Amino acid sequence: MHSPRDVVTLVKSILFHRRNPLHFHFITDTVAHRILSTLFQSWMVPSVQVSFYDADELKSEVSWIPNKHYSGIYGLMKLTLTKALPSNLSKVIVLDTDITFATDIAELWGIFQKFTDKQVIGLVENQSDWYLGNLWKNHKPWPALGRGFNTGVILLYLERLRRLRWEQMWRLTAERELMSMLSTSLADQDIFNAFIKQNPVLVHQLPCFWNVQLSDHTRSEQCYTEVSDLKVIHWNSPKKLRVKNKHVEFFRNLYLTFLEYDGNLLRRELFGCPSQATPESIRLQTSLEDLDEDDQCYDFRRERITVHRVHLYFLQYEYTPTEDDVTLVAQLSMDRLQMLEAICKHWEGPISLALYMSDAEAQQFLRYAQASEVLKNRKNVGYHVVYKEGQFYPVNLVRNVALRNANTPYVFLADVDFLPMYGLYDYLRAVVQLDMAHTKKALVVPAFETLRYRLSFPKSKAELLSMLDMGTLYTFRYHVWTKGHAPTNYAKWRTATTPYKVEWESDFEPYVVVRRDCPEYDQRFVGFGWNKVSHIMELDAQEYDLMVLPNAFMIHMPHAPSFDISKFRSSPSYRNCLGTLKDEFHQDLSRKYGSSALKYLTAQRNI
Repeated sequence: MHSPRDVVTLVKSILFHRRNPLHFHFITDTVAHRILSTLFQSWMVPSVQVSFYDADELKSEVSWIPNKHYSGIYGLMKLTLTKALPSNLSKVIVLDTDITFATDIAELWGIFQKFTDKQVIGLVENQSDWYLGNLWKNHKPWPALGRGFNTGVILLYLERLRRLRWEQMWRLTAERELMSMLSTSLADQDIFNAFIKQNPVLVHQLPCFWNVQLSDHTRSEQCYTEVSDLKVIHWNSPKKLRVKNKHVEFFRNLYLTFLEYDGNLLRRELFGCPSQATPESIRLQTSLEDLDEDDQCYDFRRERITVHRVHLYFLQYEYTPTEDDVTLVAQLSMDRLQMLEAICKHWEGPISLALYMSDAEAQQFLRYAQASEVLKNRKNVGYHVVYKEGQFYPVNLVRNVALRNANTPYVFLADVDFLPMYGLYDYLRAVVQLDMAHTKKALVVPAFETLRYRLSFPKSKAELLSMLDMGTLYTFRYHVWTKGHAPTNYAKWRTATTPYKVEWESDFEPYVVVRRDCPEYDQRFVGFGWNKVSHIMELDAQEYDLMVLPNAFMIHMPHAPSFDISKFRSSPSYRNCLGTLKDEFHQDLSRKYGSSALKYLTAQRNI
């Protein structure tokens, strides 16, 4: 499967129109399986079942077929469905991923009833002249019945195909034709058409509006009179949205509607169709019922149990870590997008980023990343989209998504509005070898800030100290929240040449490098306030040593205040609820860690 993003758009269009329970069957590689299973589990759409089948186990069935099509070996997988899918599955609708539905898929399913006793496969006629062989001089297509058929939409009667011994039949067809054709040009479609030419009685021709083909040479306009007649639109061209058709604006807008459609709206119950309760939905419903709606912190507590849709690896990620490798972990929303290019210039190692966005914003991000020379050339950045829902920014949930999906032994837990010093990645890879694997250490990277939007970034510790003395830089939060970073002991750092240990103090929230198996962030803290503080407290409760690195630094870049900090400053109830959550966190910590957590309760009373 080339792009799970395409699958999501297809699925949205199906879910939007459907009025019945659905069961999706996906043939995927390992990465796509992880992406799509996470997405559907977190999407929680009622009356939808999902099954996955390992493409790697099926590749040997078709890998012997030479194929020139851009879809590669995956373009041949449809031939294996009688073997790949469960033997008790009698009928399926098979779809390419670049399809948009404009009607209820149940209408298409209903066409199975129109099959004669002998028909086993339903297809729409090909809308280009490809199989007529007259597109250019010396064009020699595979054999086909007339114009041939397009396999972007197929009704497969699996039960009947198995009785016909389909696996042997398509193999014999492919072997025979490959003796003269040498390879397929259109992947499975060539083999299906050659098979149908030999066995025309087995095909049921579907009305062409079930697969309106928008590729370079199609005559799709002959297929319909009004656009309202259309049922399925097939973007079967690498050029996608730039095809020639008098209704192309309508097609493009329909596609973009589902591309940017808020997937959360598809979680609604179907009219007249009670959903099958899953363990996750039962747990969620029970948790919601346990909440007290009169509690002034109800909205905060509800946020903690909200299940956010998550799309892992929204862009391609290719990286194999080494045993001393470190991933920079951070989260962001659209208002911090401009920081990404700068971070990539400062940090050449792997990055795991969780992006909190709406469906429409995710598409804006995609266009931004694809247009950026810096970002599009980086394959070691994992982008994980957490879709917006609710009224708070679930900052720690979003952080945890980025943390869980780092694939290196160590992680640098940062914020996206900081720029690491040049060379920090290589420095940290050397430092983590200092017994990090077998001891609980949290390596503190000292944080500084500039109030200037343009900064000549220091290239060394000596240069940074000089800028600090001149007032071009400050220790982080020096003006507004000294407690957050004071325990770093900046005075000692100035002359330190080896890592030194510091003790936890109340409200300490440094940026640290830890093993990837560190505790996750506490998700009760949303929006602004105490989200990092609570994490450092848990590290300390687990007896991590806080070690300050003498030759490392990061610098916070100025930006407009976030919506959440403004809400915190202007809302007394927001601040009161944060205080309540802090008390409950302290109590939970003391229950979990016993006597080692008593100092946090003492510190809280002294505030």
